[in-house]
Amino acid sequence: MSVRKRKWANGTKEAWVVDYTDQQGVRRLKTFEKKKEAEAWSSSTDVAIAKGEHVADGATVTVQEAGEKWMESCTATGLERSTLAQYRQHLDLHIAPLIGKTKLSQISVPYVRSFQDKLGKAVSAAMVKRVTVSLGSILADAQERGLVGHNAVREMAKRRGKGKARQGEKRRKARLQIGVDIPAPGEIAAILGASKGRWRPLLLTAVFTGLRASELRGLRWSDVDFKAGRIHVRQRADRYHEIGMPKSDAGQRSVPIGAMVANTLKEWKLACPTSEMDLVFPTGAGQIEWLPNIIKRGLVPPQIAAGIVTDDGKAKYTGMHSLRHFYASWCINRTEDGGLGLPPKIVQERLGHSSITMTMDVYGHLFPSTDDGEALAAAERRLLTTVHAT
Repeated sequence: MSVRKRKWANGTKEAWVVDYTDQQGVRRLKTFEKKKEAEAWSSSTDVAIAKGEHVADGATVTVQEAGEKWMESCTATGLERSTLAQYRQHLDLHIAPLIGKTKLSQISVPYVRSFQDKLGKAVSAAMVKRVTVSLGSILADAQERGLVGHNAVREMAKRRGKGKARQGEKRRKARLQIGVDIPAPGEIAAILGASKGRWRPLLLTAVFTGLRASELRGLRWSDVDFKAGRIHVRQRADRYHEIGMPKSDAGQRSVPIGAMVANTLKEWKLACPTSEMDLVFPTGAGQIEWLPNIIKRGLVPPQIAAGIVTDDGKAKYTGMHSLRHFYASWCINRTEDGGLGLPPKIVQERLGHSSITMTMDVYGHLFPSTDDGEALAAAERRLLTTVHAT
C-alpha cells in the first residue's frame, strides 16, 4: 500500500492517492485532498484488510440498496406482517430519506451519531432508538453479504457500554403504579360489574388469566379445558387478523382458570356466535374481532358507567394491557383474599414472558419486600446486650 501525490495532465487538479490491493486481490485507488488524511486512511485500511474487514467503495452498495436486501431477508425468514410493516416504515420514512444514498463504506460511528441527531429533530427518542436498531440490522445483513466491513451501530453500542445504557434506561423509566397504569382491585370489580353482554366474558377472562389481547382474539374453544380448569395458549391473532403462533416459545403456555371464569365461559359458549375458526370471542359474524372494537365497545363503556374516568370524563384505562397488568399484580399480591402471592418464576410462566428478567423489570417492584428491618434491629439489640453483659 502506497501514498503518493498525483497531478492531472492539464495541471488543474492534484490530490493524494492511496494505491493498494484489497483482500480479494483487486487493485484499488482512493484519493484525498490532504496527505495527512490519506496516510491516516492508509493505516486504518491496512489493518482492516489484514483482518478481512475492508470493503472498497466500488464493491459496496448504498444504504437504500442494503435496506431492500435486508427487507428481502426478513420476508424470507417468515417474520410477522406487523413486524415487516414496522421495518418498512423505518426504512422508507426515516432511513432512506436521510442517508439512503450514502455508501455503506462511509457509515462510521460519528456518521451514525449525526444521523441520530438529525432524526431526533423530527421524531421521539424512542423512535430514534428503534430506527437505529433497524439500521444496525441492515448493516449486519450487509456485513454477512460482504458489502461492508464493519457495523458502526454495533460499534457505537459497545463504546457506550450496552449494559450501562440499559441500566440508565431502567432508572429513567417510571414504574407501573396501581391506580395509574394498573387498575386497583376496586376498579376491576366496578368495571366487571358494569360490563354487559358479550364483552363481560371477554373482560373477565382477560382479568383473571392475563392473556394478551392478541391471544384472547385468537383463543379457540378447543383450547379451553373445562375439566382441568385451564386455558391453553397455542395461537394468537395479529392486527391484520392473521392467526399464528405466540410470539415466543414461552408464549405457548397453560393458564389456570377459577370457577367464576369457567362458569362464565360455559354460559357464554351457549350464546357465542358460530365460528368456523372455533373462536371463543368472535364478531357477530364469527370472524376475528378487531382490537379497537374491543376497547371502544367493551373496555371503555363500563368505565364510564362506573365513573372510572379522568378529569375530562374519559375512560381512565384505554388499553387491554392494563388488565394484563392487573392480573400480574393480583398474582403477586393475592394475600388480601387469603391466598399466597406467587413467586416470580410462576408469574413469568403465567404471563408467557420469555425470561424472568422481563418479568422482574416490569413487575419486580410489586413483589413484597424481603428487607426485614425490624428483625435486623432486634438482632442488633440482642448482640449489643450480649456485649454489654460480658
